Amino acid sequence: MRPASLTALCVLVYSFLLILPAFAADSAKEKELKIGFVYVSPIGDGGWSYAHDLARQKLEKMPGITTSYVEAVPEGPDSERVMLQMARKNFDLIFATSFGYMDPMLKVARQFPKTTFMHCSGFKTAENMGNYFGRVYQARYLTGIVAGSMSTSGVIGYVAAFPIPEVIRGINAFTLGVQSVRPDASVRVVWTKTWYDPAKEKEAAKSLLDVGADVITQHQDSPGPQEAAQEKGVYSIGYNTDMTKFAPKAHLTAATWNWLPYYEKLIAEVRSATWTARADWPGMAEGVVDISPFGPMVPKDVQDKVLAKKAAIIDGSEKVFVGPIKDQSGTVRIAEGVIAPDADLLSMDWLVQGVIGTTE
Repeated sequence: MRPASLTALCVLVYSFLLILPAFAADSAKEKELKIGFVYVSPIGDGGWSYAHDLARQKLEKMPGITTSYVEAVPEGPDSERVMLQMARKNFDLIFATSFGYMDPMLKVARQFPKTTFMHCSGFKTAENMGNYFGRVYQARYLTGIVAGSMSTSGVIGYVAAFPIPEVIRGINAFTLGVQSVRPDASVRVVWTKTWYDPAKEKEAAKSLLDVGADVITQHQDSPGPQEAAQEKGVYSIGYNTDMTKFAPKAHLTAATWNWLPYYEKLIAEVRSATWTARADWPGMAEGVVDISPFGPMVPKDVQDKVLAKKAAIIDGSEKVFVGPIKDQSGTVRIAEGVIAPDADLLSMDWLVQGVIGTTE
């Protein structure tokens, strides 16, 4: 190689080495993500918001990720204000984790097309807004088997938040689980019309105990119903997280959430620019829903039966909503041998036979 050419090559290499750190810094900067979470209840609720925040805390430890959250945000205008503030601060990804945040998020999403918005438990989407939930009805069915196996009276109490498809679907799945081992049992439902009100939830549980329920379960954020069951000396089944510590003598198991796998998947898509707006509904097979460890009072044969059903749900050989399934009036809603399609499950507004209560 001639000296002039060698000199030119050296200059070129040297110049590349000078710009390489800046290039690397720019690439790393592109991968930085600011992620916001909006919670309907305090993160210390031991339930729904706590489960989401456990995932957020783990995300915070991942490289290139900064998270922020606002807790106890009422559904409605307040949630719109919070999401608007996050969007104006250039958050890349915003998760709104309550049903009543859906329309406010949709409104904010239209104003910030470069931000990715994700709404939990709703059904609306936009070009930059998706929705997600989990097939927690699978876990509800399993906990229903436990409840039916452990009940002596055949009366099981269900403290429920709002009569929306998400909650109704869970009540029905739980009842089907109960009936699979105790066909004569009934599930009594009391609506609180709140997601998080510990005192109200506990009082609702007490009202069910007063009519003979000897197992209490819930679709609520606080452990109030668990505490009411333990104080009465009967069994309980939790929701969202393992609630054993709140009622160790009563707690049989719980339908639980693990949001981390899903959030990691979404973050990877946003980082790689492969995310598209859609409705996601992961379940046990994806590790998003599960049941908590059994309490020591649950017999081994019951545990074995439930775990066998769990394995069958994961491998797809067991489906929860398979006909014939009748509603409270005795009308067949899902014909014999028919597996209810997701569209029907997502819009479910009727209660199965064996449920005592209304959808109002």
